[in-house]
Amino acid sequence: MSGSRILQTEYTTWMVQDKHAKATDVLANAVSTRIAKALGLPRAETAPTCLACHSLDVPAAQRARTFTSEGVSCEACHGPAAAWLGPHTTRGWTHAQSVGLGMYDTKDVTKRVERCASCHIGTADKAVDHEMIAAGHPDLVFDLAAFSAAMPRHWQGPPSTDRWRDVRDWSVGQIVQLREGLARLARRAAGPVWPEYAELDCFACHHRLTRPDDSWRQARGYANRRPGSAPWNHARFAVARLIVRAADAGAGERFDADMTQLAFEMSKLQGDRTKIAGIAGGVNTLLDGVAARLAARPADAALTVEYMRGIVDEADRIAAFGERSAEQAAMSLEALFSGYRTATGEDEDQAVRAALDRLFQQLENPSAYDPRRFAAELKRVGEVVPGRR
Repeated sequence: MSGSRILQTEYTTWMVQDKHAKATDVLANAVSTRIAKALGLPRAETAPTCLACHSLDVPAAQRARTFTSEGVSCEACHGPAAAWLGPHTTRGWTHAQSVGLGMYDTKDVTKRVERCASCHIGTADKAVDHEMIAAGHPDLVFDLAAFSAAMPRHWQGPPSTDRWRDVRDWSVGQIVQLREGLARLARRAAGPVWPEYAELDCFACHHRLTRPDDSWRQARGYANRRPGSAPWNHARFAVARLIVRAADAGAGERFDADMTQLAFEMSKLQGDRTKIAGIAGGVNTLLDGVAARLAARPADAALTVEYMRGIVDEADRIAAFGERSAEQAAMSLEALFSGYRTATGEDEDQAVRAALDRLFQQLENPSAYDPRRFAAELKRVGEVVPGRR
């Protein structure tokens, strides 16, 4: 409709280009069938535990006769649409009016991450545990900026004077995904299954075996844990800690101290559940404040470069945390370079693209991941950071 800010091509874009539209379909493929069999489920495409994230998860009692399960469709992200679907395409209708009628406010970056994380990290009702991963379900990895960039754009944003909004959204995304991950950890620590191996570094156990003299893991040693005790998956905070430090130096010190203690407890064969849940809850209170400050604080070129430089300067530390942490760093750097380029209006620098490609090549085969090679490539990225030393 002329004068509407709504494109009215959203459904077509979602149906033709968005992988969310195929989320239910994949439950009928050979891999999903095998996963269901391993888990003792009759069929993945009818199992509530699968449909919770792979469909519009509506209780059966609330489904109309015309209800169909067609992937992660509009209302899965935007909320029940009966009240706002028609009016929201009319001239002069505002987003605030839609929110007032029940639309989920995805324009609020914190709320957007929370909605994405409800499946991509999990909630009390939606979870991917070690049993599901062992049966063949992918491990849950999430990065707001990287995942959003991969989505076909079915919306047009409002005019904005904030050229650095992508960087701000990236920083909020990192903090909120960590907060949601810690909330999941606290739930699991209080739950019936402990330890829950899905919270640990998968590749500490699932990696290619080598001769002892070729093992970088044995050469690195086992700081603060016994050999044979798998370390906690550091991926969600390997980069986020740099953001906390940049937002509030005092909060950064408290964050580092608490996360060090949490990692120590998580790397025990039988970590103290109560202590783990308590530390996670305390850190989340701190993260609530950091997320709010970041959402309200404009980013700029200097802060973007500070983030990039922080990741590069911690190359050895991040690389040593394992493949998942390295992956998070690589996705973050790509998002930051993209945000910098968008804000400054510069064309893509081929030297930057080549450096990032070399970095991602180190992650193509997780079993062959070597932190020494990844750290070396990460340091090479530092050579193309704007305003490098």
